[in-house]
Amino acid sequence: MSKENWRRLDNSAKIFPIISSKKYSSVFRLSAVLKEKVEPEILKQAVNEVLKYYASFKVKLKKGMFWYYYEENNKELIIEEENNYPCKYIDPNTNNDYLFKITYFNNKINLDIFHSLTDGNSGVYLLREIVYTYIEKKYPEVFDEKIREARKIKYDTEDDYIKNYNKKLHSNSSSRKAYILKGKKLPLATIGVIHENINLKELKIVAKEKEVTVTQYLTATLIYAIYTANYIKHKGSRPIKICIPVDLKKYFRSETINNFFSYITVETNMKQVNEFEDILRFVKGDFEKRLSKNEILKTMSANVRLGNNLIIKMIPLFLKSIIVRLSYLEIRKYTTTTFSNIGRIGIIGEYKKYIEKFMILIAPEPVEKIKCSACSFDNELVFTFTSTLENTDIEKTFYKQIKKQGIEISLEGNGVHDIIS
Repeated sequence: MSKENWRRLDNSAKIFPIISSKKYSSVFRLSAVLKEKVEPEILKQAVNEVLKYYASFKVKLKKGMFWYYYEENNKELIIEEENNYPCKYIDPNTNNDYLFKITYFNNKINLDIFHSLTDGNSGVYLLREIVYTYIEKKYPEVFDEKIREARKIKYDTEDDYIKNYNKKLHSNSSSRKAYILKGKKLPLATIGVIHENINLKELKIVAKEKEVTVTQYLTATLIYAIYTANYIKHKGSRPIKICIPVDLKKYFRSETINNFFSYITVETNMKQVNEFEDILRFVKGDFEKRLSKNEILKTMSANVRLGNNLIIKMIPLFLKSIIVRLSYLEIRKYTTTTFSNIGRIGIIGEYKKYIEKFMILIAPEPVEKIKCSACSFDNELVFTFTSTLENTDIEKTFYKQIKKQGIEISLEGNGVHDIIS
């Protein structure tokens, strides 16, 4: 936080306060499942200690004349037992103005974050440090001052979008609208969750045999599941388009704790490509084409240039909000779903024995009625569907396609849907 106790939102963060509501929360959840029941008082002590270092999270959102901004928040953070669906809209009025929530349930610690505050990869830093500190307080014999100091990341709150974008580059994004998932919706405000727990070693073997990455394999499986379980049934004609967030820290030198991600969109014409092996080959080629640094820079630069436009900057916030909301409703029609894989969550060896697994969940929305996410820990990858649809045929087809390859997989959920293996 600056000397004036306020800071600007980064280029990606600016849009989320404008478009978010109870219908579209812009919240994602990171969870750590421990091997023993969580003790609330120890968790509270751990969180308060960690936030002394990660002070950039101790902020509240304020309205300015042209944009929202952050202001220092010195209120107490509320930590409570989980009592609602994941990824729900975070109401500042009931959360002491914080833009993230910490909850617990049995042996699980949840961190729900409003996307304006940071992205999934930076959110992992905060959750991981909370888990480390909790373990050290519950099991003092684990604590080592040298390890604690060594694991702390060096970070800043720079807007690395502005630092790295190229004014001259233009995006070649598709102008074709996407196939939108069809089906009867769950009761209002209900979110169904299905976790598909996949043996990572076996998944890697199959992906290697197919000469694709794990993310490419999972993306192809998701497209195949959507096609066979929803697209054919509803006589789809538009392409299935999967939005894949990309961590920009892999492409640019960055120590920001703020949002710093872009995305690629895999667009599959199902009239030309619909068998699994064909989809897999197409996805591999499309990934390789779109994941070049130059293509990533084009997409990022187009988004920054729009937010940096002088005319847009000078539009008052109340009017800007109307324009952005209308534009965003239209933009959502160009994506079938989002799949975010934040990859492996690395944990220092001494702490692993206390942790069962990690999970990431993304809030579904009125257009993208299903969203998908994945992360891995040790030898397990958890692929998660969050959904507002009653029907779970997509989730079941995904499960069967993975199992068909001889890969060990199991299902669990939050009780909204029946889990049938």
